[in-house]
Amino acid sequence: MIYHIEGRLVEKTPTYAVIDAVGVGYIMQISLNTFTKIGDNEKCKLFTEQVYVRDDMPRFFGFYDTAERNLFRQLVSVSGVGGTSALLMFSSLSADEIQNAIVTGNVTLLKSVKGIGEKTAQRIIVDLKDKMGKGTLSTEFFVPSNNILKEEALSALVMLGFNKPAADKALDKIIKTLGTGQTVEQLIKAALKNL
Repeated sequence: MIYHIEGRLVEKTPTYAVIDAVGVGYIMQISLNTFTKIGDNEKCKLFTEQVYVRDDMPRFFGFYDTAERNLFRQLVSVSGVGGTSALLMFSSLSADEIQNAIVTGNVTLLKSVKGIGEKTAQRIIVDLKDKMGKGTLSTEFFVPSNNILKEEALSALVMLGFNKPAADKALDKIIKTLGTGQTVEQLIKAALKNL
């Protein structure tokens, strides 16, 4: 799993960016928010997320900061929300607006995004409202303390052929039930029983 890519910005459009890192050009889909924040700097660093459209077709998404990437991960964990839909949300709304809409149950704002219907907006709110909690939203709100262990377990489950959103939900449920004191192996074994 690639955490971030840093290098020379070769090309930038409102929908994708190409970064040359040590002679390799990486193309990543980006949101309008990320497009704006990158600016015209020659040196660029984007935090990445890899999503599989099919088993043999990975796509890279790039984000200016980890807060946007973490919210993206939460959004794609919702059934019916793919990488493109989540990216469209970031192009239409800021991360804070999306978070506030979920916490306050603002279906109207979420369904104002192209491709997000009422049922999908409701599902996003139902699935993510408890994960976001109540009160002040911070940029690191979506990063649990056991994030590294969970990411390793999730990566292993995906390599074993399990659907990423389903595996992510199973791991969240296990962490919520058993707490954060689990090893990677324990998380994987518990998830295998629930998948």
